[in-house]
Order: sequence, then structure tokens, then C-alpha cells
Amino acid sequence: MGLTLSDRNACMLQSEIRNMSIECRRVGGINLAQGVCDTPVPEAVLQGAAEAIGQGINSYTHYAGLLELREALALKQKKFSSLTFDPECEIIVSAGATGALYCAFQALLNSGDEVIVFEPFYGYHISTLQAAEAVPVYLPLNLPDWSFSAHDLERTVTSRTKAIIVNTPANPSGKVFSSDELEIIASFAERFDLFVFTDEIYEHFVYGDCVHRSFASLPGMRERTITVSGSSKTFSVTGWRIGYLFCDARWAQAIGYFNDLVYVCAPAPLQAGVATGLRELGDDYYHNLAVEYQAKRDRFCEALSLAGLHPSIPDGAYYVLADVSRIPGLTGKERAMHILQKTGLASVPGGAFYHDKRGEKMVRFCFAKEDAVLDEAIRRLQLLD
Repeated sequence: MGLTLSDRNACMLQSEIRNMSIECRRVGGINLAQGVCDTPVPEAVLQGAAEAIGQGINSYTHYAGLLELREALALKQKKFSSLTFDPECEIIVSAGATGALYCAFQALLNSGDEVIVFEPFYGYHISTLQAAEAVPVYLPLNLPDWSFSAHDLERTVTSRTKAIIVNTPANPSGKVFSSDELEIIASFAERFDLFVFTDEIYEHFVYGDCVHRSFASLPGMRERTITVSGSSKTFSVTGWRIGYLFCDARWAQAIGYFNDLVYVCAPAPLQAGVATGLRELGDDYYHNLAVEYQAKRDRFCEALSLAGLHPSIPDGAYYVLADVSRIPGLTGKERAMHILQKTGLASVPGGAFYHDKRGEKMVRFCFAKEDAVLDEAIRRLQLLD
């Protein structure tokens, strides 16, 4: 019968984010496609990792991660969400937030289970679901404010619905789910007895009057919520791959066993560096992070407007979806390539965040750049005619 790839390979296409990053390197452009923070890593985090290497913390850790990191994470979660998690049995450290989600999906979802996903979505959520042979069911959010209703949720549920994914602040839209919206989801999840997987990795990138509320803090939601986050964005260490999740002890051990099977553990000295950062960086660090990135957002969105690429102003995270319908091209990919060729700025076609044609008139830009790079990107936007 011959040698062939596995059937599951069909859903494992290279992401459009990666594709555009490759195109950007090819032309020597500025990569505003991939969510790579170019801002400096806090000194405490770097020093903590360096000291760990020197102290010989270079072997396997417990499959759930270094206890010192889990203890630091428990304190952080208590501080920011008032939630108490036992570092011994309710926290798993994994290879990035995507690794944590992958292990949670493997442990809690069966083949054919349906999972509701708000759209526009983050593509890795979809491919990770499909790797677990689960079925994404899409719920489009409505412009201009990325809204939805309880009725929208009701229309998505079937007898096979097992879970819902909530990404807040959201990639790519920058939506920060309000307390009212979270309560609608909570009531829905309780009524249909669903798991809720939350991706809260941008929890400290929230702007204006918006407030991040961890979903598990809602009444009755702790036991059914798998809260996923990581240090990649907050500490600008995307390549370190230190993600983690919080959940009820009933689910954590099984998730941890998959983490052991797939990843063994996240890099030991880098776990120690993150633990040091969590212990030593105070409230001012997180406050200043939001202030700094709000300023970047405002400058970049103003430049997009001046260039005729009308932005949907994000309330959180560090991406912006822009209307590029005035740019030549029939698809989002053609428009993104035109922008790259004309300005040397790489973006992600909006179609990467939709399962249908809704995103073809949008692209996503990342503004997590040092000011000098962002200034140059803003200058180049004006080259569009």
C-alpha cells in the first residue's frame, strides 16, 4: 500500500504566522506578523536563570515543574485573581501555553467531542484541538465591538459539545471579555456541564478602563475551568517555552501525565528564572507594562488610520486587526503580500483567524516592538498609497 503520511497530518499545515515570518526574512523586512516581544527581558528573570545554571539546576524537573515555580505561581494567582491553587497538585508547568493546552486537551477531550471557539480565533487553538481529534465549532464575534449574545451560544451547542475556549485578552482581536459576558458563558457552561479552557496569557496587557477577570474566579467555575497562561509575553521570553495551567486536582494529575509523556518537563533553569521574576518583580512592573504597551498601541493605531488601514482598536493583548480593503488584492494573503512588498512590513492575513471568508479584508499587526523599530514601522506605513 506504500508509505504515506498519517491522516492527522491533514490538519497540521504550517501556520500563516510562520509563513509570513519566512516571507519577511526573505525580503529583510520588519516582522509585525509573529507575536515575538522584542522588548527587554527583566534583569531579575535573566539573573535567576543564569544563577540556576551555575547552581546545577540542569536536569529533569518534576513533570509538573519546579516546586519553587509552582509556589510562586500560586502566590501570583492568589494576588491577581484571589484564587487559591495548591502548588503540589493543582498547577502544571509545561512547554509554553500551547503545550499546556495540548496536554489538557489530550487528557480531557475524546475523539469527536465538540469545542466552541470564538471567532476570530488563534490558529494554534484550532490545530491543537484537531490534534486531540476534537471538533471546533465556530461562534463569530460581531463587529465593531466583537460582541456576542447568549442566543449565539445556544445555537452552537449540540449533544456532543464538551467544552468552550475563552481567550481573554484575545489574540488577534484584542477583545477583553467583560464581567457580563463572562457570566453569560459561566451560566451556559454550568447549564450544559462543559469544561472551560481559558487562554489568559495576555492577562497583564489590558488598556484603558478594561479589567482582566480570570474566568475561574466566577462563582462555581473553578472546578470546571482549566486556566492557561505563561511567562512568554509578560517577561518577553517567548523562546523559553515556560507555560502553565491551574485547575482542580481532579484534572491536574492526568494533564501532568500527558505533559510528562510529551515534553518530560520545561527547561529547568529557565523555570527557575521565571520563578525569580515572579518573586522579585512587584506591582509596578505589571502596571508599567500595561502603560507602555497602551502607548505603543495608540501610536501604531493612529498611524494605521493615517495610512487608510482602519484599525479595530484593541482593549488588550498587543495585536491589532486592520481593515485593508483598500489594498490591492482579492484575498487577505494577497493584501498582506502587497503591504510587505511595498513597505517591508509583515502582517498576518485575516483569513488565518477565520474558518470561512470573513477575514479576507483584514490583516493582523503585532506592535510588541521596541520604540525605534515601531517608529520605523510607522514611517513605512506612510509608503502605502
